[in-house]
Amino acid sequence: MPPDLMLLASYPDWATYEDALYAAYLETVAHAGLVFRGDPVKVRYMPESKRKGYGFWHLISEAPDQGNRDEDERIPDLRRCERVRWVAWCIQNSHEAGFSWWENERGRETHVVIWAEEHDFAVVLAKRLTQQGPRFYLLKTAYCLRSHTIRKFTKERDAWRAAQKD
Repeated sequence: MPPDLMLLASYPDWATYEDALYAAYLETVAHAGLVFRGDPVKVRYMPESKRKGYGFWHLISEAPDQGNRDEDERIPDLRRCERVRWVAWCIQNSHEAGFSWWENERGRETHVVIWAEEHDFAVVLAKRLTQQGPRFYLLKTAYCLRSHTIRKFTKERDAWRAAQKD
């Protein structure tokens, strides 16, 4: 089962909630030493905004529209906020029943999508190589899935799995 949700109603105000979310993010993700398929998972800290790392904002908020890349205009998504502790849970359990993962190409990047299917929640990692060669994964985002994304993910995952068998 996933970790308990972090509900806004449990906190006296937004600032206290945001600080609690960030503390949970630091503990369970940024400083947790997460590993996916034997390689470390890292987070992006810069550019920092409101004294909190870049990666945090991409876990708890979304752009107002797809063309808007202004980090200061991101809008908190309570469903993402509530599930901030689910990110580590998904990565750590990606090999278990009820989870699936696959690779996809986004622009020039290879991403890995980890899908907690029974909970309609996904974590996205980007594959990275260092100059010395060893690989790591950069946490890109995590979000709750809508029905059209579930259909898209199902097709994408199944196509990737079929291509792996060839």
